[in-house]
Amino acid sequence: MASIPRKTRQTMIKDLDRRMFALSDDNALMKQIHATHSPDGREVDVKPILHIIRDIFRRATPSLDAVLNVTLEHVDSEDKTVLAPDFDDILEALPFLIYKISCELSCKCSGGDAHATTMGLLNTLTSFSWDSKVVLTLAAFAVNYGEFWLVAQLCTRNPLAKSVAFLKQLPNIVEYSSSLKPQFEALDKLINAIIDVTMCIVEFTELPSQFILDDTPAVTAFTSHLPAATYWTIRSIVACSTQIASLIGLRLENSTALTTVAWELSSLAHKVTNIHEHLQSQLALCLQHIEEKRHLEYLHTLIRLFETLHQDNFKILRALLHPKEELVLGSSEKKVNIEVLQRKHVLLLISDLDIPLDEIIILGHLYQDPLMRKTDQMQYEVVWLPVVDRLSPHADHEEKVKKFQELRSMMRWYSVIDPWTIEAAVIKYIKEVWHFNKRSILVSLDPQGRVASINALHMMWIWGPLAIPFSIEKEEALWKSDIWGLALLINGIDPKVIESMATGSYIICLYGGEDIEWIRKFTTSAKNVAKAANITLDLLYVGKSNAKERVQKTNSIISTEKLSRFWADPTYIWFFWTRLESMLYSKMKNGKTAENDPIMEEVMTMLSFDGSEKGWAVVCGGSPNHGEIIARGNGEIALKTMEDFGNWKDDAEDNGFVQAFKEYLRKLHGPQHCNRLILPSGITGEIPERIVCAECRRPMEKYLMYRCCTD
Repeated sequence: MASIPRKTRQTMIKDLDRRMFALSDDNALMKQIHATHSPDGREVDVKPILHIIRDIFRRATPSLDAVLNVTLEHVDSEDKTVLAPDFDDILEALPFLIYKISCELSCKCSGGDAHATTMGLLNTLTSFSWDSKVVLTLAAFAVNYGEFWLVAQLCTRNPLAKSVAFLKQLPNIVEYSSSLKPQFEALDKLINAIIDVTMCIVEFTELPSQFILDDTPAVTAFTSHLPAATYWTIRSIVACSTQIASLIGLRLENSTALTTVAWELSSLAHKVTNIHEHLQSQLALCLQHIEEKRHLEYLHTLIRLFETLHQDNFKILRALLHPKEELVLGSSEKKVNIEVLQRKHVLLLISDLDIPLDEIIILGHLYQDPLMRKTDQMQYEVVWLPVVDRLSPHADHEEKVKKFQELRSMMRWYSVIDPWTIEAAVIKYIKEVWHFNKRSILVSLDPQGRVASINALHMMWIWGPLAIPFSIEKEEALWKSDIWGLALLINGIDPKVIESMATGSYIICLYGGEDIEWIRKFTTSAKNVAKAANITLDLLYVGKSNAKERVQKTNSIISTEKLSRFWADPTYIWFFWTRLESMLYSKMKNGKTAENDPIMEEVMTMLSFDGSEKGWAVVCGGSPNHGEIIARGNGEIALKTMEDFGNWKDDAEDNGFVQAFKEYLRKLHGPQHCNRLILPSGITGEIPERIVCAECRRPMEKYLMYRCCTD
């Protein structure tokens, strides 16, 4: 085959590009195109037709090398094409038109003027919409293209196809396979570009009008480019038809002309690809606008649902949870319909994928509590609704899916199947109305779908199932019946401690911090005092919040040196401090302060102990909830009190050990102190403007602290 000099080829491409782009921007051309457009309102359902067109192109040339080298084995011999039930009705008035266009493509593309042929086709399709013009023209070309390749594929093994191929001189395709490969590759590239533009136009015309108006900037921009896009798409189809027509009766001496056509096809493919990219960018803006409108409407619907009284919770749950209305039950992977939650109290556990494992463990224990399963005929279920990042990269997404599945397998309750399918409006509602921000919340819904509490997690941690139904009234009632004591401090964590103190023979001493030297001195001194006072003193180390690894190291030392008892399970320590934080949150939410609420005062004192770098101790004696006496002090004073036991020994014999310990602590306490109250990020929305020191009642100074703790 004769080759074209490199300079000539480059010049040819530049000339073609200049002509095409000049035509594209030519006002006269645009006027011609608009003059051919006179739609009469008829509607053509183009999607099923486009589906068949794509199927023809897919089946016609599944492998170019295989076709050209006569080794074709159809990759999809089984007919999997699914036609719409009313497809015959859709095509009823169109076969003749498609046939007419295919004839025009076959006849006028054999050496005719491409622009004139394109304008002729636009005139033929004058009464149709822009998308219909493109799809019908492409359908006509698909018929010709499909017939061409049907004969080419079957001619080596079907006598009828062989005879037809002989009359069309198609066997030369095989003969010139290596020379024709660039032409077919250019043709295939252009066809793909044509399909891309066509699909983009069809998708645009099917945008839901209720969410997007004609004067939306992206719609206006797309619409203004539709005529030119239609023209160049049809003109590209004409060029493809010319290429196919030129293969009939192919002779070796025509190969130079075919090479010229191949360069024209490549230039057209470049232009049509650019058109597609521009249209696609405008379509993306349209889709974004629609998505925003749809989400806003969904959000308003959700708000209205929660403002409306319902007979049951089904509508609310259906709006909140997976669109397919299915859930998964824990690690069993058993799928159930959300109807299993109908007319039940539902607790929505909302978190991200960084939910602490301690939360899952403790909530799992509480979930199994018989009181949780049924109380006064009211059944409760928990559903995990994780809030995930929808925009994470693909690699990160796979990791997040794996993490989601691992976390779900640890849970005994229900979970959504795929958190990435939860409506964006639901996530927005959760964040803006229920104030979710990384820290887990537990939203309580009653059987009618009404919100009993936007965060019942603190009530769950403090009282467990006793807090059912997690309402404000129930919270207030529980606080009225509670008093500060060991039972409130370690409820649900270590019942044996409470039982031993209830006998009246045990005195319990909780202590914490991470200063191991202070711990050694305090425990040694406390044991000596217990022996001297002839009492049974149970020393229990409860660690420090947010210092799991350091506390475990301290536990190891305490165990090795047999200094005292400790909670070997770090979840117990986490739960101890989380419950105190929950008490603080609950009290603040209800407007309590250290000045007007004794429990609030004690909670703030305990948390200020935890915020210090030193140790601390709380000594409890008497019967829990009945005549219990509690004494507490920071590490320095608590140790000094133990070391000075000789000074208050007589008082201990007369008035009891804990009372005497408490009185001596008070004597040692001076006006100088520095208390730090570190509030967890999850309760910042409830922090009052003024917080007083639990020790001296003076207003505390407010600081911001940023912490990076790798422990």
